[in-house]
Amino acid sequence: MIKGLAITPPVIGRIAIGKVVEKNGKRLPEKDDAFTITTQVQHKGEWILHPLHNTLLAQQDGGKLRSIPVNLLFNDPDLNLRAEYSLFDRKTGRPLCVGNGEVARRSTQEGYKTIICPGPQNCALGAELGCKPYGRLNVQIEGQEDDLGSFMFRTTGYNSIRTLAARLQYLNAVSGGRARYLPLSLKLRAKSTTQSHRAPVYYVDITTRDGINSQQALRQAREQADQSVESMEALETAAKLGLSNGAFEDAEEEGIDVVEEFFPVQQEDQQSEDMPVLTAMETRRVG
Repeated sequence: MIKGLAITPPVIGRIAIGKVVEKNGKRLPEKDDAFTITTQVQHKGEWILHPLHNTLLAQQDGGKLRSIPVNLLFNDPDLNLRAEYSLFDRKTGRPLCVGNGEVARRSTQEGYKTIICPGPQNCALGAELGCKPYGRLNVQIEGQEDDLGSFMFRTTGYNSIRTLAARLQYLNAVSGGRARYLPLSLKLRAKSTTQSHRAPVYYVDITTRDGINSQQALRQAREQADQSVESMEALETAAKLGLSNGAFEDAEEEGIDVVEEFFPVQQEDQQSEDMPVLTAMETRRVG
């Protein structure tokens, strides 16, 4: 295994609740009120839709994809969702510093160093360069053909990170450590806050799939888990070793797209997931 290279869960597509659009000659993030499932290929600056997007959209009412049937890759919540305070070089996309509020790994001219992490608000470099929470969730979508592949949802929204982290911990606890086998749904929810001026803010949640009560889901999880205990333990061990093999999870070439969508060069953090999505009429009003 190449040292210094993080071995992450294989990704075959993306799940997003927004996109990057060109405005006045600049590419800026724009949030949406629905999911978009894409491939990992872009055409003319836009991600190409994955076939599963239209398949699932046809099964939902309202013309918007707001629920995705999924399964987890692992039982361990921290393998399914990796979330840290992250700082990127906004010009090159290179990861500079990643921390958890206690300790951080920072890239310096002398190499990687482990330092105290006070969080973005109390870190001079983080406040200057725009450090913020950054989460990556890997899930499998019902109907995908690759048994080990996954779709990645990235977010810098407190609401999504906090909700997903709590749900994954709870789901694994109530299932007796069998969350991998639960039939789940990724759902888009909305709430209003003072910060959003009472306009809806959209965030991502994960729950037991509609039409299946909790007892059915737990029974299904127990039955499937009993058949594959050893293989799941081996898979999680391999995943932990792979993720710990690198200094940072995101490679520099991936960082360019991450920075463009979540860490734009301009301080456009009002475009973050935790701010409201404007309707067409509201967009004209403020534009």
